[in-house]
Amino acid sequence: MSIEDIDLAALAERIQRHIPSTEPPVGYLRGRSYFRDVVASELGCSDLEAEELVDTLEMNGFLRFQGDPSARSRAESRWTVVPAGR
Repeated sequence: MSIEDIDLAALAERIQRHIPSTEPPVGYLRGRSYFRDVVASELGCSDLEAEELVDTLEMNGFLRFQGDPSARSRAESRWTVVPAGR
């Protein structure tokens, strides 16, 4: 699988379908793990490939953490999925 061949907007939409609208993922690491598992399941790829895709989605604005992951008190903030990206 090549990350360059993945439509990130379409993948973000697929991820968004898995998240109950009233319960977005909470916590930086828990959210990333959740997204990794969804991506691996949806694409049938390895966890490592899914991690790379989560990194790419986050860097391109498709996955946004609403806090500071390095600050303990804010590490419990929520994630949002933005299929349109930046």
